Amino acid sequence: MAAFDRILCPVDMSEISERALQYAAALARWYRSELTVLKVTPLLLPPALWLEYPSAPLLEPMDPAAEEERVRAFIASAVGPSLAKVIVREGSITQEILQSAFDCAANLIVMGTHGRSGLEHVLLGSVTENTLRRAPCPVLTVTRSATEPTDFSGATFRTVLCAVDFSRDSRPAVDVALSIAHAAGGRFVLVHALEQFASEESPLTAHFNVSEFRRALECDTRRRLEELIPPTARTSGDISIVVAHGKATREVLRVARAYEADLIVIGIHGRNAADLAFFGSTTQHLLHRAHTPVLAVPRDMKTASIAA
Repeated sequence: MAAFDRILCPVDMSEISERALQYAAALARWYRSELTVLKVTPLLLPPALWLEYPSAPLLEPMDPAAEEERVRAFIASAVGPSLAKVIVREGSITQEILQSAFDCAANLIVMGTHGRSGLEHVLLGSVTENTLRRAPCPVLTVTRSATEPTDFSGATFRTVLCAVDFSRDSRPAVDVALSIAHAAGGRFVLVHALEQFASEESPLTAHFNVSEFRRALECDTRRRLEELIPPTARTSGDISIVVAHGKATREVLRVARAYEADLIVIGIHGRNAADLAFFGSTTQHLLHRAHTPVLAVPRDMKTASIAA
């Protein structure tokens, strides 16, 4: 099963990072995990703001003790009494998140997808996406529209939806999603969106039996989806397989709403230049438009992240 026993939650003291911390705390209690809360203070003002603040290219030096007290007060306000470890650092936000994940051997990072408005929004706008591309472990992203965890002491995700594209990223994502659903005693939904021939009204298909081809393609897709599920899991849980037709982002979100999914799991590309096109479309759109948390699972994550 997924062994999320060391969870890292970067916060920026904003409303969305408070919601992310609530999920991190809920998961830490569920998995009986060690929770580390990280606050990074950037050293430099972004160049985009130099004209607006010409006399202050450097931010104020951080007082580590005072900053740690602020973070602990933030934790207490968000989730109540907690044994979370607190780390405060200065530097590049993404770099410090990745370094902290390495230092504490995190096998899950939980973070919000947006910071607050103004300066912190500029500083954090691309932090989540940069972290996703480079993190060696799964990253759970929480949007502003994500609902508060319903139960801090029990399973947070009762219905887990996993979207796959049959790339090499699919298998790790399915394994993690199945593990979470199994641990929660909940439902697992596996979905793939067929973007080809989403509409039958095309001059290019005037002399082609699109309906018949679509049926054959759907049958083959369903077979491939079934093959992604281990034999032992096929009869031991509540599993649904969905073959959708249309744009991947739209269909994944539609299916998530239809099944009232509590979590969307995807395999993450973005490890090299060739993968950036996909990351910039489906994955990125899901991160910003999903009303539920999204768990991005890297294909080359550390083997320590998953336990048999």
